[in-house]
Amino acid sequence: MLDRRDACPIARSWKEGMIELIDLVKRFGDLTAVNGINLVVPRGEFLAVLGPNAAGKTTTIKMIAGLIKPTSGTARVAGFDVQMQPLEARKRMAYVPDFPFLYDKLTPWEFFRFTGQLFRMDEARLQTSVRDLIARFNLEPYLAKPIEGLSHGTRQRIAIVSALLHDPEVFVIDEPMVGLDPQHARVVKDILKERSERGMTVFFSTHQLSVAEEMADRIAIIHQGRLIAVGTRDELRRQSGVPGALEKAFLTLTSQEANLSEVPAALQ
Repeated sequence: MLDRRDACPIARSWKEGMIELIDLVKRFGDLTAVNGINLVVPRGEFLAVLGPNAAGKTTTIKMIAGLIKPTSGTARVAGFDVQMQPLEARKRMAYVPDFPFLYDKLTPWEFFRFTGQLFRMDEARLQTSVRDLIARFNLEPYLAKPIEGLSHGTRQRIAIVSALLHDPEVFVIDEPMVGLDPQHARVVKDILKERSERGMTVFFSTHQLSVAEEMADRIAIIHQGRLIAVGTRDELRRQSGVPGALEKAFLTLTSQEANLSEVPAALQ
């Protein structure tokens, strides 16, 4: 059987990228959180983004989502500059942070209807989409309860359902498994993979190497604000020079980068 990664060439033109990061930089005073990232994620690709704590993953995601402005460089979603054409970019994208903000006084059902209205979904489409997702995420018992009284895991499920309602072309999610039990973590994996196979581009940040290894078409590693490696699991193993589990490749690549950063620039 042909592997889906073989059917989708890694080399893509800029025009084909659903997410395009071009010389992307973000500085906070003297701290460079993101340092010149260039990356193209084509339509339908499931990209997992790995990196140590404070590597720059969440800052990169927030620039893609339009929540913070780059110091320099460009982030595009579906061909639209996130800063120059924010409404067009956001129509085509969904973003779920690790700790999502919800309107606590609403019930989940009210929140779903509110989200559908924001994206100008007609009633029939909203009903069809929300009913399917509610069933898959086992949210029926909570639909009439105020969100403020629900657990973090349930709130996370509500945020993911809300983000998927309008069938986005690009789905950006930061640490989606935080607070989810194994059953609902499996549901998230299955739905995102199904949507990706139907053409949705997924940009998925995680600390769980096993999830990245299981789910991703390609894996990007960010370290100290720089994109130090990107490729399939086998390509990352070859780049690291270490056979075996992805964990070994990840640790080797980030260790090599850390050692290189300690060498004076004049000697590199």
